[in-house]
Amino acid sequence: MGGEFLTFRLGAEEYGIDILKVQEIRSYEQPTRIANAPPFIKGVVNPRGVIVPIVDLRLKLGCESAEYNGFTVVIVLNVKGRVVGAVVDSVSDVLALDKDTIKPAPEMSSAVDTSFISGIGSVAGRMLILMDIEGLMASEEMGLINAVH
Repeated sequence: MGGEFLTFRLGAEEYGIDILKVQEIRSYEQPTRIANAPPFIKGVVNPRGVIVPIVDLRLKLGCESAEYNGFTVVIVLNVKGRVVGAVVDSVSDVLALDKDTIKPAPEMSSAVDTSFISGIGSVAGRMLILMDIEGLMASEEMGLINAVH
């Protein structure tokens, strides 16, 4: 499971996602709202004629809401052939992790949803929560995103 990971922050935590899923990184722009969407779906944007649903990962993962500022970015992802934007606090860098530096996600109480965590990476004193972005975006309530496309 080693490879290159784009690292980003959500609150105090640092996460990593497979760089191969990342299409581009864009500055945050106010999306067009969608009626009756769950709170974590901020709406859609239309860069270059492609409708891109925007998911606020902080809200999706139950983090306390953070304000949007100059560091807030949207990571545009290609997940199973669909394009989706993920709002994060900031993007850090790209790190190469070999499989020896990645540990399985710890078992937690059932109150904590760890299904989106593919592992914990450790490099240069940093601990990264490696996110299974396909698993996260495939969850049932994300069906609305599929309906938008």
